[in-house]
Amino acid sequence: MLVAPPMPEAKQRWDHMRDLEIDSDYLCRILKDLLEIPSPTGMTDQAVGYVCHELERLSIPFELTRLGAIRANLKGRQETPDRAIVSHLDTLGAIIKGFHAANGWPKLSPIGHWSARFAEGARVTVFSDDDVRTTGTILPLKASGHTYGDEIDTQPAAWSNLELRLDARVSSEDDIRALGIHVGDIVAVHAEPIFSDTGFITSRHLDDKAGVAAVLAATKALRDHGVQLPLDCHLLFTISEEVGVGASHILHGDVAEMLSVDNGTIASVQYTCDYGVTIAMQDSTGPFDWHLTRSLLRLCRDYDIEHSRDVFNHYRSDAAAALEAGNDIRTALVCFGLDASHGYERVHLDSLTSLARLLVLYVQSPALFDRDRAQLGPLGDLPPAEEDGP
Repeated sequence: MLVAPPMPEAKQRWDHMRDLEIDSDYLCRILKDLLEIPSPTGMTDQAVGYVCHELERLSIPFELTRLGAIRANLKGRQETPDRAIVSHLDTLGAIIKGFHAANGWPKLSPIGHWSARFAEGARVTVFSDDDVRTTGTILPLKASGHTYGDEIDTQPAAWSNLELRLDARVSSEDDIRALGIHVGDIVAVHAEPIFSDTGFITSRHLDDKAGVAAVLAATKALRDHGVQLPLDCHLLFTISEEVGVGASHILHGDVAEMLSVDNGTIASVQYTCDYGVTIAMQDSTGPFDWHLTRSLLRLCRDYDIEHSRDVFNHYRSDAAAALEAGNDIRTALVCFGLDASHGYERVHLDSLTSLARLLVLYVQSPALFDRDRAQLGPLGDLPPAEEDGP
């Protein structure tokens, strides 16, 4: 990993703010439970129900959109301007688009944007009408080295070169249809999580169930310590981020600041922090809000949270969907460090607890500007350009 330049040495604790300990056992339990619940985009009801029950246990009021996105409400001393923290419950998956003529095995199209290379070998469950469920494995058309030799390595990595081999005694499309499997059935990829003694967590769908677990762990810390927030804060759990819709339909006009919680990609060409939190400065849709990102960086410095800053060229989040829907809000993206994103992913628990600590501090911080109470207004307390230095 490339090493980012050191940050300034400012160490100023903010008034009336508490750096709370995060219950890592709780965070891991929530994450394990979520990973056991299949929730590809379009089939998220069970995951939504789980989070709703957890919010009830924490005595946090919430409401649902028609489609099932969750908006929970943490009451503050001041009702406006509101702030929001958003994470998403939906994951990648696939859908049956037809059947191969030779053997009847289902053809697949991806749900979300992910490579066929990472689908090869995945164990899955097909969810069909009338609660029919059938397991199987996604494999390339040429799956045996003993049969195809070097052709195994030269065949394309493409969804058109995949088939779903079901755990059923079938040999034709008619046999498969007789099982109740049809075009349009959703295919959920098994997470297969491993929680190691070294703190590493390896699984599919850590994007963004690890983010959801961090948000709930931060919320539990606030509840356990009876922290009174300065501003109303909405916890948003969206259900269609992987297909680009995300937070486009769950905000209301009082929200002035929105923090998107998602993964930062670990790679030799990135600056994402492996064991801390990463503040994204820009994604594929453009830069995040100058003032909000710098405020988050200052919180990390002042409270000794391991962190870095990064730019993501092939990435977008719930924040992009919210802005594209016409919301006039300040946005930022805070990330846990994730290796092999959209594949068989890996994160370290320290990164998730660092992220949760930052969320706890952020919701205790004052509003960036009083002028943000109104969608339109005078210059107010917005600093002049000459004071906006790095």
